[in-house]
Amino acid sequence: MPGRASYNAGVNPINADLHCHSTVSDGTLEPEALAQRAKANGVALWALTDHDEIGGQQRAAAAAREAGLDYLTGCEISVTFANLTVHIVGLGFDAADPALAQGLAATRSGRAERAMEMSDSLAQVGIAGAYEGALKYVGNPDLISRTHFARYLVEAGVCNDTHEVFRRFLTEGKPGFVPHRWAKLGDAVRWITQAGGIAVIAHPGRYRFTPTEEYAFFSEFIAHGGRGVEVVTGSHSNAEQAKYADTALEFGLLASRGSDFHSPHESHTDLGSLPALSGKLTPVWQALQDRVQRA
Repeated sequence: MPGRASYNAGVNPINADLHCHSTVSDGTLEPEALAQRAKANGVALWALTDHDEIGGQQRAAAAAREAGLDYLTGCEISVTFANLTVHIVGLGFDAADPALAQGLAATRSGRAERAMEMSDSLAQVGIAGAYEGALKYVGNPDLISRTHFARYLVEAGVCNDTHEVFRRFLTEGKPGFVPHRWAKLGDAVRWITQAGGIAVIAHPGRYRFTPTEEYAFFSEFIAHGGRGVEVVTGSHSNAEQAKYADTALEFGLLASRGSDFHSPHESHTDLGSLPALSGKLTPVWQALQDRVQRA
C-alpha cells in the first residue's frame, strides 16, 4: 500500500529504533510518550525493550498504532556470562508466552535484596537513605536498579549528573556496587526463541571482554540459537560500529539498530537519531517481517 515502509535491506534503510526503555523498567517516560517521541523523530519501526519485563508491551503496541508506527515486541534480558553482566534483546516474540513471562519473573527476583545491599554500601561512605531515595524513581518496585540509585544521588547533590554517578559509584570496585547473578545465556536465548522471537546481543562494545572471551560469548550465543547483534546503538563509537558490522558478517548474524534511550535528560542519543545500518548487513527486521505489527 502507498506510504508503507520497506523492510528490504539495502533499499532506503528505514529508521528503526529497536532498543529503548520506559517507566516500566528504568526509563523516565511512559510507553505512550516514547511512541510519540519516536514518531516525532522520524522512527518508522519501533520496539520497547524494558529490562527483564514485558508488562508495557500492550501499552506500547497500542500507542504505536495510535501514532502510526510499525511495532515489534521487545525486552532486554540481564545475563551473567564469564562473571560479567551482559544484555540480550528479544524482538518479535509472543508477549503472551508463559515460559518467557516466568523466566523474566525469575530474573527480576532478588533485585530488592540487592538494592538494600547497595544502600548499605553507600551508607558506609556517608550517603544515607539511598534505598528510600531510589524508590521515588521506581515505576515498578520489582525492577529497582542502579539507574534509580543514580537519579537519587543526583537529586541529593552527591553528583552533578548520572554519568558522574557511574564514574564514582555503583560500578565494580566503587561504593554501592553489588554483583547480581542474572539469567544464564542459554536460558535467555531459549525464552526468546521459543516465544517466536529473535535474540540479539545488545551493545557489545560495552562489555569488558578479552578478545578470547568475546569470541566465546558470540560462539555460545549462536550455539544456543541467537541470531542477531546490535551494530548501531547509542553507546557505540564509529569504530565500534565498524567492528561489529564486521563481526556480524563474520558470524553470519542479523544486524540491529537501537538508541538505548532512557530519558530526555540522561541519554546522549535520542530515539531515531542513529546513523543507518550499512547496506552490506542484513537487518534483523528483514527476518521479522511477519512479526511486525503494522500501523
